[in-house]
Amino acid sequence: MTRAVRIAVLLLILGLGAVWGATFLVRKPGETLGTAFARLLGDSPAPSAGGVALPGGVSVGGPFTLVDGDGKTVTEANLRGKLALVFFGYTFCPDVCPTELQAVAQAMDLLGPQADQVRPVFVTIDPERDTPAKIKDYVALFHPSILGLTGTPAQVSAAARAWRVYYAKVTPPGASDYLMDHSAFTYLMGRDGSLRTLFRPGATPEEMATAIRAQLG
Repeated sequence: MTRAVRIAVLLLILGLGAVWGATFLVRKPGETLGTAFARLLGDSPAPSAGGVALPGGVSVGGPFTLVDGDGKTVTEANLRGKLALVFFGYTFCPDVCPTELQAVAQAMDLLGPQADQVRPVFVTIDPERDTPAKIKDYVALFHPSILGLTGTPAQVSAAARAWRVYYAKVTPPGASDYLMDHSAFTYLMGRDGSLRTLFRPGATPEEMATAIRAQLG
């Protein structure tokens, strides 16, 4: 096998792997992964600036009830009126969560005065360990504007379903505690609560800031 062919095969495998990951976002209730995968490979609208395309008719976001770091109830109504930059993760996350939150924090700094029109939100998928106090201290490490949210397992599960977030508890061999396997997209929601841009893991602060400015007009 020539080097060019090996590279082409590798790129194909990586591309298909990314699509399989996206099926967790677009899968409808009762739909198999295979069906969602096939649908995802079909015609999709062009992505907005800096984001990922989703098939037409896919809904992301919706009603939720959670609590903030002070124990106050927060619903979808509290996110209206500003753009919302939403990320699901957990405070014990060893890698992707702090990396993505750092990108969100840097994007907010890049926006300058326009950052007042954006509300960054971190929602835990580990309510068993992430108490309001814990999540409040955690988000403060990254940026003062980030709103940390938690809730009961049922409340967190409902919010994750609304945003089509995949998560599962896993215990590595020999480990004394569990980790959370989860999808790691960042969602840019409009002032009306509709999805405007979906950022892949690893999106740069510059990409986020550019996409946000495009929504601010």
